[in-house]
Order: sequence, then C-alpha cells, then structure tokens
Amino acid sequence: MSEWRNLGERTVYENRWVTVNMADVELPNGRHLDHTVIRLRPVAVATVVNDDNEVLLLWRHRFITGAWGWELPSGGTGEGEDPVEAAARELQEETGWRPGPMRLLLAVDPMPGISTSHHRVYWSDRAEYVGHPEDDFESARREWVPLKSVPELVSRGEIRSANAVAALLMLHHLRLR
Repeated sequence: MSEWRNLGERTVYENRWVTVNMADVELPNGRHLDHTVIRLRPVAVATVVNDDNEVLLLWRHRFITGAWGWELPSGGTGEGEDPVEAAARELQEETGWRPGPMRLLLAVDPMPGISTSHHRVYWSDRAEYVGHPEDDFESARREWVPLKSVPELVSRGEIRSANAVAALLMLHHLRLR
C-alpha cells in the first residue's frame, strides 16, 4: 500500500474563512515531511440552463490572478446549511434569479493535494427573475451565455475557475449531445 499518513497537524494561521495547518506526514517508505494543509468550508455552486440552452454566468475580475472570466455563482456553505439551499441562495444573491428545483451536477475537489476545498455544483432548468442582485458587487455583469460556446470559452481562457470549467463542460455534454 502506498498511502501517505497524516500523523497530526498544528495550526499556523486561522481566520473565519481559512485555516492553514502544517501536517506531519509519513510517506510509505517511512520518511517524514511537513506538508501544508489549507482547510476551507465546503463551497456551494449553482447555475441555471434555460430552454434555449443558455447558462446563467457572472463576468467578474479576480484580483488574486488579475484575470477576468466567466464564473458560476458560489459561496461557502454556512454552519448546518444544506448545500443545495446554499447554492440556491448564492444564485439569487449574485444574479437576481431564483432557481427552480436544483439537482446535483457534480462534486469536485479542485486542489486535493493541498486543500480540503470541496465544491458541490447544483443546477436547475428554470429560474424566475426576482430583481436586481443583492450582491451586485460580485460581478461586472450577469448574462445568459449559449452552452454551445462553453468549449471555445474554456479554450480561450475566458472560463478559468476549476469548478466552472468542470460543471459547464458537463452541462454541455448532458444538454447538447
């Protein structure tokens, strides 16, 4: 067996969003090393695909990477909050659209080698516009983008977020095959 074993962790930094730990890891050959572990709350992600096979996306800038791109509404799941409810809440807060019944599309761990960041992506095939988004600062604009354009947008680097790339390519496959 070639499993790495976590023999214990010590916290080196913590705030309400993230905990950074150093783990004492034993490799299969018995060697030990310090390994950074970034612990984050689970993330709920949401989108809607309408009857015209358009997907509701956010156009936003990420200051950390200095890049603009299309993303899906998302946010941390609150303590005890059901992930599907968190996804629906985030979609409405960030777009002004209230989704119909949502179903799980996929779950991904974007950086499993260093982070516990776990993303659950939900989608609906209908939504109702309920007004200007409460969190309009989250994006420069919100648009219905043709699902057929997703592969090209990914290849041009206009969709960079790992959860959005995985989810949108999955929806493209499911809806347009």
